[in-house]
Amino acid sequence: MENKQNLTFSRRSFLKTSALASGGMLIGFNLFNACKAEVKPPIDLSQLNYNDFNAYIKISPEGKVTIFSPNPEIGQGVKTSMPMLIAEELDVLWEDVFVVQGKLDTKNYNRQIAGGSGSIRASWKPLRETGATAKQMLINAAAAKWGISPSECSAKAGLITNDDGDTMGYGDVVLEAAALDVPENVTLKDPKDFTIIGKGKLNVDVDKIITGKPLFGLDYKEEGMLYASIIRPPAFGQILESFDATQAKALPGVVDVITVGSKIRDYENNGKQNWTLVTSNSDKVVVIAKSTWDAFKGIKAIKTTWKVDTKLESTKDHDKVLVDLLDGDKFETRRSDGDVKKALSNADKVIERTYEAPFLPHNTLEPMNFFAHVTNEKVRLIGNMQTPAAAAKMVSEVLERPIEEVSAEITRMGGGFGRRLYNDFVMEAAEIADVIRKPIKMVSSREADMTTGVYRPCVKYRFTASIKNGKLTGYHLKGAGVNASIPTPMANYFPAGAIKNYQVDAATYKSNITTGAWRAPVTHFLASAEQSFFNVLAEELQIDHVQLYLDLLENLKGVNDKRMKFNPKRMEDVIKLVVDKSHWGKTEPHVYQGFSAYFSHNTHVAEVAEIVLENGLPVVKKVTCAIDCGIVVNPLGALNQAKGGVIDGVGHAMYADFSIKNGKPQSNNFNTYQLIRMAQTPKVDVHFVQNNIAPTGLGEPTLPPVGGAIANAIYQATGARLTKQPYMANLKIAEELKV
Repeated sequence: MENKQNLTFSRRSFLKTSALASGGMLIGFNLFNACKAEVKPPIDLSQLNYNDFNAYIKISPEGKVTIFSPNPEIGQGVKTSMPMLIAEELDVLWEDVFVVQGKLDTKNYNRQIAGGSGSIRASWKPLRETGATAKQMLINAAAAKWGISPSECSAKAGLITNDDGDTMGYGDVVLEAAALDVPENVTLKDPKDFTIIGKGKLNVDVDKIITGKPLFGLDYKEEGMLYASIIRPPAFGQILESFDATQAKALPGVVDVITVGSKIRDYENNGKQNWTLVTSNSDKVVVIAKSTWDAFKGIKAIKTTWKVDTKLESTKDHDKVLVDLLDGDKFETRRSDGDVKKALSNADKVIERTYEAPFLPHNTLEPMNFFAHVTNEKVRLIGNMQTPAAAAKMVSEVLERPIEEVSAEITRMGGGFGRRLYNDFVMEAAEIADVIRKPIKMVSSREADMTTGVYRPCVKYRFTASIKNGKLTGYHLKGAGVNASIPTPMANYFPAGAIKNYQVDAATYKSNITTGAWRAPVTHFLASAEQSFFNVLAEELQIDHVQLYLDLLENLKGVNDKRMKFNPKRMEDVIKLVVDKSHWGKTEPHVYQGFSAYFSHNTHVAEVAEIVLENGLPVVKKVTCAIDCGIVVNPLGALNQAKGGVIDGVGHAMYADFSIKNGKPQSNNFNTYQLIRMAQTPKVDVHFVQNNIAPTGLGEPTLPPVGGAIANAIYQATGARLTKQPYMANLKIAEELKV
């Protein structure tokens, strides 16, 4: 008789087993399970009965605590670090805390946004006050039960103790505490007393992630749900003329083929466009199917005809128009100190360089997708949004429904980098659901995601500096970008105020190619260009690059300029730290170093890149990074964020390229668009400045400086000045020109 067994595999285990079909991995998997069979799982906190305390906290009679994390999680770690802030001041054991993703709640939560590296910075005090307030209310309730003053009680690790040594758990008084008046003033802990903040904590979702539990937008499904895939214009500037869906409708699994786009266009044409709107003048063909695979097959079976609506632009067009802008005089001056023109005309020497970077897609690991269900009574939105409040508002206006009828639930995101700030995919899903009146999951293929998305703007920066009597006397930055310019704050970043004659100008070319925020907006390339140029200036002045930076910071001592965004002393500290930790100028033979430092998202970062030449080509071996981001809430998560930013910056500066031809992106998947490979990943050595200053941003600030550090190291190794990214594609040209 055949012996049958029921085997249960997680998604991750299945992928691992399928990858090695020889059977060896399957045996290993079963042995692993066998070894763990007698291990009892920890208490399942999610199955306990909880009493609501406030919008952030629930406490069970057993003293276990559920903390709701309000902000979207895109891998930046806020689902772990934000609850840590509450738990610290609530004074509970971290192992007794269960974390749940909060829904959109504009009444109780502030700034439910993932963007700008601002979640912890904005929540540092409010979330701690939430925890401290709850703790005081619990103490007050216990004191009332004992008939004593709250001043005679203290709380620690979820336990309230009075001066006589009597104890009471949080769960014993949670119902009474929740009914008390909310204290107006509470005392927050001194950082020296922290027991959770500053201690490395594992990602609260790590077990679910590695075992393939449903967390991400793509994982979400419910009974009766259908899938949708969209045909958008293949080139920017085209609109749909006609289509034939006969073959698609005949495919098994395809339910219907419809068009959408009119509601979003009406919304835009009625003047309600805002910064998160990304659309086109074209209708879009949508395949409704029983599975993602069926929808993708239906897409391929549809015959479409497109016509030109606006100009079909190419990268070569953008190159010319941006150069023309730099050469022209149609600029908006963002800051002007002294007299730059006079400084340049009186100079002993004028140095000028132009730096350029291409469009870049976001290429999140999880392509755009979203769930929507529209009925006569309500609109349900579920998925991966970086700006859920904006998404709900836009959908309510697009569908002309009261905002009270729109609910939004946030899932974990497989990457965002700014792409999911733009709610075009949310509105598309909502419009589809409004037409078919069934629950729908819109899913984009990798190719559709890469070729019909939102891109980092291509940009050119021209730096001009004057030298007189061996001193830097003038500095002029002109920036020209496609659908982008230099925002005002960047004009007040370094070296603003350090050079007497200083000017920043910006110009923009309006294009039909959709562009938007990309990890560390603007600064991602501006930092590389600036610090590459400062390396040129240091050589002309015959001083070390680090010393030039420190000299300019010295000029700022005693300067009271409220426009200045960075802190000279904190920048000086990170520079000195990275110099020490990288052994600046003391490397082994054939190891070449490059320095860069930059301020962004309220954080000061300095980096030193080390490269070697292998077969004549530069290889980034190590990046030493010094960071002042204030108090580090979760050192383990912070380390991951810092390293991830550096590696992302290395990969895009070295390899990433993206061009447009006749309105059509020339790369549609990773076979033609190169992200950094594992073998190309350098060692990243991270050091944090220790202080008790409130936290600042960390998800983005380590990316901007690394491009400049690499370019400067490559110059030391090859003598080639790289002014265009990606570096590897332009290295040969630079070497030949020896610029």
